[in-house]
Amino acid sequence: MPKIRIQQRPFLTSPELFQGLSPLLAQILARRGVQSELELELKLKHLLAPQMKGLEQAIQIVDEAIDTHQKIVIVGDYDADGATSTALMVLALREMGADVEYLVPDRFKYGYGLTPAIADLAFVTFTPDLLITVDNGISSHEGVDQAQAHGMKVIITDHHLTTKETPKAEAVVNPNQLGCEFPSKALAGVGVAFYLLANLSSHRSKLNKSVAKMTQYLDLVALGTYADVASLDFNNRILVDAGVKRIQSSQCRSGILALLDIAGRDPKDLKAQDLGFVIGPRMNAAGRMDTMNIGIECLLAEDMQTAYAFARQLNELNLERRSVETEMKQEALSVIDQLEFDQDQLPSALIMFEEHWHQGVIGIVAGRLKEQFHRPSIVFAPDKDGIHIKGSARSIEGIHIRDSIEKVAEQYPHLVSFFGGHAAAAGLTIKREHFTEFKHVFEQLIAESDDEIFQALLWTDGELKNEDFVMDTVDKIEQLGPWGQKFPHPVFEGEFKVLEHRWLKEVHLKLKLVLDNGQWIEAIVFNAIEKYDFKADQEKVKLVYELDKNEYKGSVSLQLKVLHLEH
Repeated sequence: MPKIRIQQRPFLTSPELFQGLSPLLAQILARRGVQSELELELKLKHLLAPQMKGLEQAIQIVDEAIDTHQKIVIVGDYDADGATSTALMVLALREMGADVEYLVPDRFKYGYGLTPAIADLAFVTFTPDLLITVDNGISSHEGVDQAQAHGMKVIITDHHLTTKETPKAEAVVNPNQLGCEFPSKALAGVGVAFYLLANLSSHRSKLNKSVAKMTQYLDLVALGTYADVASLDFNNRILVDAGVKRIQSSQCRSGILALLDIAGRDPKDLKAQDLGFVIGPRMNAAGRMDTMNIGIECLLAEDMQTAYAFARQLNELNLERRSVETEMKQEALSVIDQLEFDQDQLPSALIMFEEHWHQGVIGIVAGRLKEQFHRPSIVFAPDKDGIHIKGSARSIEGIHIRDSIEKVAEQYPHLVSFFGGHAAAAGLTIKREHFTEFKHVFEQLIAESDDEIFQALLWTDGELKNEDFVMDTVDKIEQLGPWGQKFPHPVFEGEFKVLEHRWLKEVHLKLKLVLDNGQWIEAIVFNAIEKYDFKADQEKVKLVYELDKNEYKGSVSLQLKVLHLEH
């Protein structure tokens, strides 16, 4: 485990802004930069106005395409955001009367984005009049040109960052494109698609044309947004909250209900986090291990029987994904062990490649290495062409991984064939023969960063008072959610006396702790055996934890879910 520095979150706004709340809740919100109590009112009417560059042009083109019965094809991406965006487009446009199909290219064969080969495939398969990308396309200059050469109009909807001019499509809708003044840059691909469709439906309503009831699709918007780890700014929190509430009341796609059932989860108890940890991985497994068509068909399913068939397939693929991932991670760890790095002498970045590694899970393995060693990590797997290898990169706070790859590409153009992504995650393709040189250059670049970046930092919301250790606090914290990226779930720190301890399944540590007022409370440390050197005679522990509920045999009690333990 890397050395961890524990630090309280600073106040970004003032707790005094929240007069109607307890001091604890007011402080939690102020530490997350919430500006007013209005931001706690997660109502759809507070969504940002659709002032998005390219939106009007896109609406006009799609509106005409529906009215004139043009063939529309949606080109999606192979992750949960891409799947939900694709399903959303297909469902809403069909509801408006459009003739629409979808295409999600095989990632292993065609790579990412609207490539010329995918434009050809769309033309051969569907001969569409209009091609709409979702969650991709902002860098697809050649693909757009190819589609237009086939006689298609092209609309790009995307959310990925770009520093370049946009492709010459008929319309480009992306809050992160140059010159777009939409205030929230955090929309996921499905959020952008939702804005386009909601405003198209509103436009058509004014003209007394067929429309779509867009609120019924907010479950898809919530799932795609959360699973894509989009920042939960006020706008995204509104979208996620609305979608979660629909799922909780089972007013959602059959596919989502089927996936929850297979995972043994009751919809009414769903938390936003479950979108990222229960449904998202099963959805993503399709794109990682097979084809995302399975995931999309699961979301499109009109009845539970059909949905179950696809949900079972997704669950199986997820089990396969886990097995492959575990094997690859173990191999990566043994390579690191063989190199015998001391924690203080770890390289500035972990960059790894093995011939037999699976493209579909390199992103997850990179994420696990990043978590364990607190280093930017890039994991490569072979491409089918035998010449290139594809990498997935994950980064730590303070190092913008996409921009770092771009720097390498600018200084050494021969080293990087393709790249794209965000601050925390990116993808790239390099030639196999350049792996060693790329590794060397990238490590050198990252080594120029400040040393303190490489020390893991665990932010907390401070210590709790004795009176806060009650179930009511858990409920009130939950009500302030959804919690997630850039709006993190409250985490607390404190020192506790240990009354008892026991091991569960010889892996997890269960503690009975005493507060200084004599109240005792239980805590659970998952996978403690791997992470901490806990001694049987320990009298005190310092913990970083979340407040949680322990539900066992029908009874509910307060428990601390420990994220870090020191003694």
